[in-house]
Amino acid sequence: MEPCILKVALDTPLDSCFDYRWQFADGEACLPQAGQLAIVPFGRREVVGVIVAVAGHSEVPPEKLKDALAVHVQIPPLSRAWLDLCQFAADYYHRPLGEVAVPGLPKNLRTTKTTALDKALKKLHKADPASVPLRAARASKAQTVATVEDAPATSAPNALEGAPAVPLAPPLNPAQEQAVAAIAGAAGFAPFLLFGVTGSGKTEVYLQAAARILARAQPPEPPEIPHAQVLILVPEINLTPQWLANVQARFPHLSIALLHSGLAEGERLAHWLAAHHGRAQIVLGTRLAILASLPHLKMIVVDEEHDPSYKQQEGLRYSARDLAVWRAHQLAIPVVLGSATPSLESWQHVQSGRYQKLELRERAVPDAVLPRVRLIDMERDKPTDGLTSTLVKALKLRLERGEQSLLFLNRRGYAPVISCESCGWVSNCPHCSAFMVLHKLDRRLRCHHCSCEMRIPRHCPTCGNVDVQPLGRGTQRVEEGLQQMFPTARILRIDADSTRLKGSAQAAFGAVHQGEVDILVGTQMVAKGHDFQNLTLVGVLNPDTALFSQDYRAAERLFAQLMQVAGRAGRQAQKAAGSPSEVWIQTRYPQHPLYGALMAHDYERFALGQLEERGQAALPPFIYQALLRAEARELPMALEFLHASSQILEHQAITIHDPIPMAMTRVANVERGQLLIESGSRPALQAFLNAWLPLLREIKPRVKWSLEVDPVDI
Repeated sequence: MEPCILKVALDTPLDSCFDYRWQFADGEACLPQAGQLAIVPFGRREVVGVIVAVAGHSEVPPEKLKDALAVHVQIPPLSRAWLDLCQFAADYYHRPLGEVAVPGLPKNLRTTKTTALDKALKKLHKADPASVPLRAARASKAQTVATVEDAPATSAPNALEGAPAVPLAPPLNPAQEQAVAAIAGAAGFAPFLLFGVTGSGKTEVYLQAAARILARAQPPEPPEIPHAQVLILVPEINLTPQWLANVQARFPHLSIALLHSGLAEGERLAHWLAAHHGRAQIVLGTRLAILASLPHLKMIVVDEEHDPSYKQQEGLRYSARDLAVWRAHQLAIPVVLGSATPSLESWQHVQSGRYQKLELRERAVPDAVLPRVRLIDMERDKPTDGLTSTLVKALKLRLERGEQSLLFLNRRGYAPVISCESCGWVSNCPHCSAFMVLHKLDRRLRCHHCSCEMRIPRHCPTCGNVDVQPLGRGTQRVEEGLQQMFPTARILRIDADSTRLKGSAQAAFGAVHQGEVDILVGTQMVAKGHDFQNLTLVGVLNPDTALFSQDYRAAERLFAQLMQVAGRAGRQAQKAAGSPSEVWIQTRYPQHPLYGALMAHDYERFALGQLEERGQAALPPFIYQALLRAEARELPMALEFLHASSQILEHQAITIHDPIPMAMTRVANVERGQLLIESGSRPALQAFLNAWLPLLREIKPRVKWSLEVDPVDI
């Protein structure tokens, strides 16, 4: 046969695919296919790319064409739907197709050595047809509460073995039943916003809707490959063990795959292959799972859809939530966005009729009531060691009752800064526009932006004063104060510092669930998704700083954060002799309307006010934005490039603001500026960016620049 041309997407910043000649071997008659992986020469390297098309000729002169070296025939080609998803993401976020498609694959598929792939495929094909990387056919719920790293990379016993052991789903209340029926009965594309208070049983709605969709899609005699898959996205890795336990306990007879960055490369490949071959009926993962190959996808769930973790903040700056909606539209399937505090974008889609709202206004557990939210005026009740007398009394009461308490402070470390009272010196980071945080246990000052570390100085480096003191409080300092205040209490801190070791987060949360902790001190890691049955008190420390932030999203994020952490309390049935669970918020601004809406558990009031303000100020979701960032050794260089960029193209429907330094101007000795572009029309903004970016590339500046569409941090 005559050679053919493979058009291959490679992980490079060049905005084009690359042509390679495919020479047929003797007796070879099968054409390579779009969606297969190819090993090709690129410069002096050999790399793996994705074939996006096969053609009969190329515009590249024959003498410049290189031969493709190999094509992966071991695995089925990636589907046209998957390629279209990657192409949409590349077009919308203005990145080369290869920078979307190739990094979305497991690392062991992106290497030219096929040893790991061959080994994983051998295990997959040796296993029972319905087996998977994760199953629990006979395990009890307690046995399935395993950490991700404890889960086997391959499986397992026969899928039908122990199938009378499939647990019965708990009965639904009328609101839950209505939601499940709407989701499972949807025909074609159907975007739902599942709006439910914390503890209202949103997870049960997801699981029972998934069960109906999976059951409906299976033929009477199950073949080797299932005919339906469900994708469940969660915002953070530390939520996956609890989710995995719930899914395994409910579906012990089904195949489950995990996809997130915390998996070892071998595990991630095995799970990805199970999803790609269609053997995993349920795929559970973080934002990167939205780019997984799922040939039989019938339903997508995005839990805690408001969470900013769904937005990638480097490389391809995509929103997994938004891609989930697009993917559901592409495949004509339902997508469920769940939250107690929906993003204002999703809430506005409900108001405009684009999304259908499903409501769960009551907690699912009988007699479980929402906690009473109360404010502590710090001008009247002055705190000692960060805690007011009111909050200390509430902690003592819970200790006497044998109940658990949670103190929430979204600031890790011992203190945010150390200072000299004599000359005013503070512990600035030498490389960033930020302070170095005191980590007393490590006896180090550490920058949380560039990871620079140094010893705690014995005296002020400016004036020599030996009386250098910490200012403010982080979780370590709060933990230390509690240990002195309640020496017999079992106190545990959960933050990014205490959970650095693999498996430590799961062990810490396990201790809380098992009743081995009296007082939990934590950051946003403890605020969402965790079902603490014996927790009856939440104390919130230092939330006021977000009320006056320059970030217009700060109030929305604070309200969501406080509603989420408040929802950790009172999830069990109220004890007959006990008082309702409580949330105490220490604030200097008790009259602020945000706290008023919070006390009433009234998200709708808060959202209405925020949307009214956003509309008057012409801010998202009523306008569409893109952000051009520039980095250089000196700030004037970055701002000069941004100024030049703002002048090269004009458009009537586009507003280009003046270039300014970023809020965090210097990070790791790199100076950063930004240029904001806005439009009232999404198509107009996209058209402008399509015309503008080629002109930017012609400037050839001495700066590094990047573009973000729909930015969340401005």
